[in-house]
Amino acid sequence: MADVFDPDAMIERFRLRAEAVRARGLPPVEGPDRQRFVEQARADFMDFAMLADAEASLEDGILTLRVDLRPKPQE
Repeated sequence: MADVFDPDAMIERFRLRAEAVRARGLPPVEGPDRQRFVEQARADFMDFAMLADAEASLEDGILTLRVDLRPKPQE
């Protein structure tokens, strides 16, 4: 592990992971295995995207991620 932890770089890696999940294709599976794959991809994307939207702070060795889950106001 690097000597200096960069929380913004970590958030960028989660953004890239979310993009990768969204862009990946379905493997040649059928039936229940296909459905499980699709459900796992949805969960992975949601998790990675939430962390990609986080605001990070590192204070006294404690990493805090703030994720605003409130709905955005309609314009």
